[in-house]
Amino acid sequence: MVGLYWEEWEVGKSFTTAARTITETDVVNFAGISGDYNPLHINEEYCKNTQFGTRIAHGPLIYAVAAGLLFQLHLYDDTLIAFLGFESLKFTKPVKINDTIYAKVTVTEVSETSKADRGVMKRVLQVFNQRDEMVQEGIQAFLVKRKPT
Repeated sequence: MVGLYWEEWEVGKSFTTAARTITETDVVNFAGISGDYNPLHINEEYCKNTQFGTRIAHGPLIYAVAAGLLFQLHLYDDTLIAFLGFESLKFTKPVKINDTIYAKVTVTEVSETSKADRGVMKRVLQVFNQRDEMVQEGIQAFLVKRKPT
């Protein structure tokens, strides 16, 4: 399977992923992998006295899960050269254990590069919970192959 070439990333085009529930195991494993043992993520008793009332998932964990959900759409199979980075990434609402998230991306810009075999694609990434509330939003840039001539 081949993903979308640069020419196929049309400004305004959107893609939405399937949904996935964030579990206790996700949060515990991410704390262990990242070393981020902030009590907001791992201490339920501490969190009872916070504005959230319970533990919340790590923001980078939510982005990582959203990236995985997007990968499952096969949009980049054999066409992605590089993730160039974020222009912005905002955590707009907390994600709690057992919240279910999904992602939506919308193409905002495509631009040529000095090399004829590739181009840059920018998109808005939005992550939503089960109540369709946006929990993350960012602008990303990717280097993508152009269609072979």
